[in-house]
Amino acid sequence: MPKAKETVLEINLNALEHNYRYITSRINNSTNVLGVVKAFGYGSDAVSVANSLAQLGVAYFGVAYTSEGEELRNGGIQTPILVLHPQSINFNKIVNRCLEPSIYSFNMLTKFIEFAESKNQKSYPIHLKFNTGLNRLGFTEFDIDEIIKKLAKTESVKVKSVFSHLAASEDLNEKVFTEKQLQRFNRIALELEESLQYSFTRHTLNTSGVLNYPNSQYEMVRTGIGLYGFGNNAKENKNLQPVATLKTIISQIHILNEGDTIGYNRAMTATQNMKTATLPIGHTDGINRAYGNTIGWVTINGKKAPIVGNVCMDMIMVDVSKIDCNEGDEVIIFGDKGSTAEELSAAINSIPYELLTAISQRVKRVICRK
Repeated sequence: MPKAKETVLEINLNALEHNYRYITSRINNSTNVLGVVKAFGYGSDAVSVANSLAQLGVAYFGVAYTSEGEELRNGGIQTPILVLHPQSINFNKIVNRCLEPSIYSFNMLTKFIEFAESKNQKSYPIHLKFNTGLNRLGFTEFDIDEIIKKLAKTESVKVKSVFSHLAASEDLNEKVFTEKQLQRFNRIALELEESLQYSFTRHTLNTSGVLNYPNSQYEMVRTGIGLYGFGNNAKENKNLQPVATLKTIISQIHILNEGDTIGYNRAMTATQNMKTATLPIGHTDGINRAYGNTIGWVTINGKKAPIVGNVCMDMIMVDVSKIDCNEGDEVIIFGDKGSTAEELSAAINSIPYELLTAISQRVKRVICRK
């Protein structure tokens, strides 16, 4: 790739393909993959990522909200799309765009059946979400009888899949809890299949579930963060490649004297003569204010440059006193040849999910293969 000349987020589709192939190497050939592309593809570019994954054979896509599913359809994606957190106000869009809702409560089930019947739908695909321990969304196993009663009274919908979400699959200290979740899900799926008298897809493993609990693959697994290059532990991170690289440039270099202060609120004072570089990226672009005052850093010409002063809305300043650099030089915030999003997020006790998805949509996305 040519050197950056502005703030850009490079999306490396070769890395995406590498990650997909690694994840699928850990599952059975008969197991389908649902690629999670919510939140702009974990902060990248959902349509580009989805198109690439569709070519690789992903069976389903998962999005959080209806608008994200619409974006994929507008981008030409024809693969089935599961909307993980639909709202009843969007049922018309869901059906018109052939999206498939997760049904997680009796309120949602009743309303969607009523809507589907009003639109003369037959066997419209729905996905039943069960809460097995995350305690976020979902029916409980004690709801099965009532669910079956409601479904028996209509031909407007049909269960396409039954799924749950693991709470701590990446933490092997929570193995007992996770195994209880998996056992509970297995009971739910068996009871539902016996009651419905037809088969459906089952899925409960996320990226860490795929890596740590391979015996619970069922017919499909869901993978999100793994596709983007993170396996939730240092060992698995080595098998994956970060897809996103955030880059910017040096706008201006300043020479400061001992005692000069830096940025808003005079947050830092130079304790000796120093050289700083101002970069065109700030908290509006996803660089959390917690990174200021030497907590965060960037990479310039292979060397770390600490962020100094408070992070501004559109700019940050970094200490380049010990770095040979010039105005216009490329700067790596995270990714290729710099610190990873995991390393940088850990500096403020965060996770790569948060850092990746915080990157503003005003940052230019550049799709590449390298």
